[in-house]
Amino acid sequence: MQFTDLQAQYAALKTEINARMQRVLDHGQYIMGPEVAELETALAARTGVRHCITVASGTEALLIALMTLDLKPGDEVVTTPFTFAATAEVIVLLGGVPVFVDVEPDTGLIDAARIEAAITLRTRALMPVSLYGQVADMAAIQAVANKHGLSVIEDAAQSLGATFGGHQSCGLSTWGATSFFPSKPLGCYGDGGALFTNDDALAQAAREIRVHGQSARYTHTRLGVGGRMDTLQCAVLLAKLPRFEWELQRRAALGQRYREALAGLHLDLLAMRFGRTCVWGQFTVMVDSRDEVVASLKAAGIPTAVHYPRPLHRQPAYERFAAACPVSEQLAARVLSLPMSADLTEVDQDRVIAALAAAVGQRA
Repeated sequence: MQFTDLQAQYAALKTEINARMQRVLDHGQYIMGPEVAELETALAARTGVRHCITVASGTEALLIALMTLDLKPGDEVVTTPFTFAATAEVIVLLGGVPVFVDVEPDTGLIDAARIEAAITLRTRALMPVSLYGQVADMAAIQAVANKHGLSVIEDAAQSLGATFGGHQSCGLSTWGATSFFPSKPLGCYGDGGALFTNDDALAQAAREIRVHGQSARYTHTRLGVGGRMDTLQCAVLLAKLPRFEWELQRRAALGQRYREALAGLHLDLLAMRFGRTCVWGQFTVMVDSRDEVVASLKAAGIPTAVHYPRPLHRQPAYERFAAACPVSEQLAARVLSLPMSADLTEVDQDRVIAALAAAVGQRA
């Protein structure tokens, strides 16, 4: 069994993917070829924003978003420690200071009620993470941002296709930043990412930054990076897009099936907030004696992962950014991600459920 079944997805889309990639090989425009603009137009329309800018990775998306806001050394960005390192990494790379705010115990999402207390005169932006495919409380977060004149960057690496109050993830704030890493809900066959905004000036800045700050060829208007997304990777996503809505529906059905089957076991399920949909970028539960449960599942042939085993304020690279985030630490000790993809079969899902029931039953 695969943790994320990319082979089954490719088998279903082989003809379309091969044709799209062959088209790029035939025209030879591997950098900023026509597929780049085509994908950006399609994703902007799907997300309901004016601008989509494809970039080299989800990390690059966050970095470029901060660069468009002219983050300066010493500027603070309020974010969560219960996330992948890229969230804080980009802040520190620009000389900024990540200010960690603890998360909700039942969702793992940043606790919006705690954000305002973390704001200082040095705060430049808020960076909530849409964890496991569910969006944080963006209405409350945006209200705090508006009150203090701050920008909001949604780290939506796991949540493209999710909604909040009927609006699409990535279209909820100043910037939305997503990842097309292969295992994401919409994944390419390498690294890739995208930025989304309704701000014309920020969009133009991002387009210049991703090509080494060029406003025209060899005219370097601003500091930039080599942040373009390869044409071939855009071609892969264009082949996948027509199936994406079906995949989202399938993920929702599998997520609900997991939740119903696991409801009576000796574990905790993440809460789903009213008015939000989840794309189950990961299907994550909370268990005690996690190492023993993982070993039991492994013996049964069930792959697992931990997202994430140590919050960022406890990582060696970020320990200097001290924070009191006990909930994040508690979750890090208990979270366990199970196999999830649109191509997970009910037969395999039943195997996971039975093996997990046996594993946690032994620990009860």
